[in-house]
Amino acid sequence: MFVSFFYLLRQRGLDVSLSEWLTLLEAMEKGLHHSSLTGFYHLCRALIIKGESEFDRFDQVFLEFFKDVPFHGELPQELMDWLNHPSEDLMRSLEELRSQGFPDETFEELLKMLEERLREQDAEHNGGSHWIGTQGRSPFGNSGWHPNGIRIGGQSRWRTAMSVAGERKYRDFRKDNTLDTRQFQLAFRLLRQMSVQTSSQERELDLDETIQDTCDNGGILKVRYKKPRKNAIKLLLLMDSGGSMDYYSELCSMLFQAATKSRHFKELHTYYFHNCVDDDLFTHPSLGWENAVPLDWVLANFDSSYRVILVGDAAMNPYELKEKRYEWGTGNYHSSGLECLEKLKNHFPAIIWLNPEPAPAHPDFWTQTHWFLMQMFAMYDLSAEGLEKGIRRLMTPFDGKRHS
Repeated sequence: MFVSFFYLLRQRGLDVSLSEWLTLLEAMEKGLHHSSLTGFYHLCRALIIKGESEFDRFDQVFLEFFKDVPFHGELPQELMDWLNHPSEDLMRSLEELRSQGFPDETFEELLKMLEERLREQDAEHNGGSHWIGTQGRSPFGNSGWHPNGIRIGGQSRWRTAMSVAGERKYRDFRKDNTLDTRQFQLAFRLLRQMSVQTSSQERELDLDETIQDTCDNGGILKVRYKKPRKNAIKLLLLMDSGGSMDYYSELCSMLFQAATKSRHFKELHTYYFHNCVDDDLFTHPSLGWENAVPLDWVLANFDSSYRVILVGDAAMNPYELKEKRYEWGTGNYHSSGLECLEKLKNHFPAIIWLNPEPAPAHPDFWTQTHWFLMQMFAMYDLSAEGLEKGIRRLMTPFDGKRHS
């Protein structure tokens, strides 16, 4: 699994030889990394870095590759209770939290500091800059601001954490792992596998069923036929662009590449929106008005046989979803986001939502729109398993009318 890390080190200008890398793997087989990310960091630096002048570059590459790996240190349950259920909500603005400068700590320095805080802290802290807490400027905790912190508990608010502690969600090589391009392509292949042409009179040899029936028939040949599968799927891909979705730009780019390279669609059309679909969609993720296309035009030109995949984190101000939008240039009110989504849902019986954010356990100020849209649409995780479930939902037979 670390081969890509080896190539990334070489790509970023670190002269790591094959013999040095094999020595590192041998050291890992002997357990010299102590089965921890911190141990692996020190082992790598000791074996493949040739001088102090390369330490900074190595730290940057290490962070780039392992930025999403959770911290696995032992965290007291009492501390997790404080962080997940703070005794006060300070509701501090991002501008207030960012008003002063911050030290630029390395990942190694942060881990040492965290170990010290864990030994010393004996009370809950909210709004501070030193202890593990919430809503403050400390590099440890959640719901605050620190450019290179370690989030512990809670939910990400400003998405600046260098690493994540307290979560047990790291899954290697599992179906619910974040998708790469190949996994997208394999999932999209389901569309063709399920796209039997019910209206076609053509038949083709069903080799698998022929073999099975011949075996069941005592070896006497029994030929079976099936209806052919053709590229008859017409897909609309509507993707949220900008804002909080910048965090998932690479993932959305992989989805787009896999979809456009797929040969399993008769038609594929991609449009973009920001936060929530409104009266205009866009043909380019920059969302420039020169690329605007009226939603009513899309509904008039794409009939109900199209399958629709909405991709977004469903995170927005509730105003954008529920209130009509006022346009200062013309003085006119436009449809609310909810009205536009209802148009889509009523027009396209086969529609799903893929969300890179995990489903919230309950609605609060930060997740209420996610929660609402999760009730409105068949929403699935943006994972291999989630996409497979979503495609099966898209391919459920329908007669052109809306299904509940």
